[in-house]
Parts: sequence; C-alpha cells; structure tokens
Amino acid sequence: MSKKDKLISRLKSNPKNFTFDETKSLLGVFGYTLTNKGKTSGSRVCFVKNNKVFRMHKPHSRKELLTYQVKELIDELEQEGLL
Repeated sequence: MSKKDKLISRLKSNPKNFTFDETKSLLGVFGYTLTNKGKTSGSRVCFVKNNKVFRMHKPHSRKELLTYQVKELIDELEQEGLL
C-alpha cells in the first residue's frame, strides 16, 4: 500500500489525530499547492488546485486538525471526486 493510499484510508476513518503535515502531504499528492496571503493572513492558509481553493486555519499550539476540519477536508476531496 502506497503512502497516498495509507493517508486516504486514514482520513476516511475520520481520525481525531490527523495532522496538518498529513493534510499538506495528501493534498500535495492530489496537485494542491499551499499558499497564504502573506504576513497578514495569520493562521489562515489556502490549498489551490487550478481555480479550486480550499481554505482552512493552520493549527497552532497543536499539530492535529480539529474534528470539523477533518470533516471539511473529507467533504472537499469527495466533491472533487478524489476520495
């Protein structure tokens, strides 16, 4: 099983400890690039693929995404037909 397949399987299980680094890695595999609006964006980041933008807050003082962020990530990838 490839790293991509492992991350997809892990994400689909709706884990409580899915990290931002795992999110970056998974979205990178699907062709998304990480951007932000510069110094004024704070913890807000965007993952961009073609004209599609997925926005989220980068977790701080922890590495794991919150439950709602994992759900939004799953929903986004399902809408794009990637899961």
